[in-house]
Amino acid sequence: MKKGKIVLENGQEVTIDFFDQDAPNTVANFEKLANDGFYNGLTFHRVIPGFVAQGGCPQGTGTGGPGYTINCEINPNKHERGVLAMAHAGRDTGGSQFYITYAPQPHLDGGHTVFGKITSGMEYVDNVNQGDVMKEVKVWEE
Repeated sequence: MKKGKIVLENGQEVTIDFFDQDAPNTVANFEKLANDGFYNGLTFHRVIPGFVAQGGCPQGTGTGGPGYTINCEINPNKHERGVLAMAHAGRDTGGSQFYITYAPQPHLDGGHTVFGKITSGMEYVDNVNQGDVMKEVKVWEE
């Protein structure tokens, strides 16, 4: 099983279990970007309390990505509190932007790839503000 962490600029750590069986290509993409340092220093550019905290845009505006797109891997995992899912501008247009849900979002089920879940540190995500920086993001096999 793949695990990961997001270290916030204040040193708080958010740990993640990835659904690499259900979304292998999405997890592999996130892992490569994370371990290459792509996410380090990027912000949560979109934070909507009760909905999502979204990051992974190199421009910090929600308009950027890694320079390529990946296909969606829709799976049975639901948008419950604390899941990681790929943001996109339409089916099969995701790349680097992801979001973490603050509460169940059933209207997103079946439309976005859910590829992980926060296992600790969700209380830190609850306090993320728009513009907060991800100091470091890492993924590893456990």
